[in-house]
Amino acid sequence: MRLVQKFGGTSVADLARIRAAARCVLRERAAGNETAVVVSAMAGSTDRLVAWTREMGPLHDVREHDVVVSAGEQITVGLMALALHELGARARSWLGWQIPIRTDGAHGRARIRAVDAAPLEGCLRNGEIPVVAGFQGLGPEGRVTTLGRGGSDTSAVALAAVLKADRCDIFTDVDGIYTTDPRLVAKARRLERITFEEMLEMASQGSRVLETRSVEMALNHGIRLQVRSSFEDRPGTLVVEEDGDEDRDVEQDIVTGIAYSRNDAKVTVVGVPDRPGVAAAIFGPLAAQSINVDLIVQNVAADDLRTDLTFTVAQADLDRALANIEALRAEIGFARLMGDPDVVKISVIGVGMRSHAGVAQTMFTALAAKGINIQVISTSEIKVSVLVAEEYTELALRALHTAYGLDDVADETAAAGG
Repeated sequence: MRLVQKFGGTSVADLARIRAAARCVLRERAAGNETAVVVSAMAGSTDRLVAWTREMGPLHDVREHDVVVSAGEQITVGLMALALHELGARARSWLGWQIPIRTDGAHGRARIRAVDAAPLEGCLRNGEIPVVAGFQGLGPEGRVTTLGRGGSDTSAVALAAVLKADRCDIFTDVDGIYTTDPRLVAKARRLERITFEEMLEMASQGSRVLETRSVEMALNHGIRLQVRSSFEDRPGTLVVEEDGDEDRDVEQDIVTGIAYSRNDAKVTVVGVPDRPGVAAAIFGPLAAQSINVDLIVQNVAADDLRTDLTFTVAQADLDRALANIEALRAEIGFARLMGDPDVVKISVIGVGMRSHAGVAQTMFTALAAKGINIQVISTSEIKVSVLVAEEYTELALRALHTAYGLDDVADETAAAGG
């Protein structure tokens, strides 16, 4: 079997953890598997490098910014190779430009265009372990680029694709993907499997275990993913195709997980003239400013003359969104404009929704029983999302987790015995 093993920042946070990660790599080698390794920067180092670039100048050159922030992975990749050497293995470090991992020129959020697998294949044929710096690549002008948030996961999946790996293991500080955030819901349980579709929804709706881009790439290239703990030697959560015998357990659950995001803000435009073209007049300028709009609700005009329009944007874009819409007041003729950053988006997700009715009603009933008012609702084939006041985040998650039968039975049994 050929594996790509990716170790995140917490997994290589210091020399002791790098050595532990190296031992994990060698366990797979001892089991007869070929392994290639991808590493992130040591925990906290990228944030420190980003802070330095901002301190040097808020309007910095993005090309030089990428040179600075990609340095963290260069340190880790060398240390991992050294750790493997000390354990008696043959290994070689690779930076993104050395392979190369070719990207477009969007510095800070570059997308991978191609990877030359030949150098890494040569490494593996010679019995060496290639240790690759994640997060970085080579742009069309020969400059170092970085891939943005979750970039090392994306690097690992891209390497797994070109190396035709049987699986890509993502090692992190959690032992898999949970039905919801176990820090907020004690009865959350680890999933043995989750479908790509569900994982994409979980990632896009707030779950931070895997980033959307890496899941999309794995789906497109048919790469099996496994999320594992760096600190426990046991299987984690497999991300798999929906079809097939091995996935029937996944399909039996109506709801697989519950995600939440505190990064949204609500905008309400009151007293909007109810005429064709008004929505375009509001959302067009926002799109031109690269302000993404998510949940949208328009109330029915009682007098057929005016209506209210509510939607969400990223919290970071709230002030810009309000300023853009306020500038249109004279043109559109709305009455009031309100912004609210103190909201949370909660989403229930599961492929079982396709064949089961009443999923949304269960959500609404459970929240109503706890006195939680729903401000905005959005649905798709395998997801129902609502917007509620941020103060109800934990209460809403726990209520929904119980309502959909996701609570860990072992946890409940242990509590009863205690």
